Amino acid sequence: MIAMTRRAGLLGLVLALIAAPAWASVTLTFYAHPGARIRGGDLLFPHAYVHASGSLDDTGEAVDWAAGFTAKYPGPQLLLANGPGVVATPEARYVGEGKPYLRLTVSDAVYRAVRARSDWWNGPQGSLYDLRRRNCISFIADLARVAGLRTAQEPSMKPGTFLEATAALNPAAAWRETPAAPVPTSAPEPAITPAPWA
Repeated sequence: MIAMTRRAGLLGLVLALIAAPAWASVTLTFYAHPGARIRGGDLLFPHAYVHASGSLDDTGEAVDWAAGFTAKYPGPQLLLANGPGVVATPEARYVGEGKPYLRLTVSDAVYRAVRARSDWWNGPQGSLYDLRRRNCISFIADLARVAGLRTAQEPSMKPGTFLEATAALNPAAAWRETPAAPVPTSAPEPAITPAPWA
């Protein structure tokens, strides 16, 4: 009787594990590039951006999305006047070259709220670009607040400085390098020493 109850319990556990959705999560990472980045004669923008990766809990859909805010028509005219802005998707290589400052895991609802806010920045009400007051830093600051982070004072002209200060306000989300696993080494055989009481 006990054996049959155990088997039934084990079968129930196996079925529950099979039926349960796979654990998934979306990770937001906030990056910055210091100063001007030039490739192939082109100045690369944006200097601050967010990258989302992982998968959604409710659908299992894979997530690989990056966005930053920049001027639609970069140029010296932005020193004197505002212009239209655009939410740009940085290429994977550019993201890989960035320096991460913040990383946090968010719920599906928070991820969708961040995406919706990014879409707002790309719409008629949100797309004004001002080099000094409404730039790539303003964009990531807004998205960081939607994700539940406290942000440093902005706007700023230094994305790394802004993200560094924001990381200090959010120590649990501050970027940490994952330490490399120790490489096994062949240790010398321990010397056998007789116990003092022997």
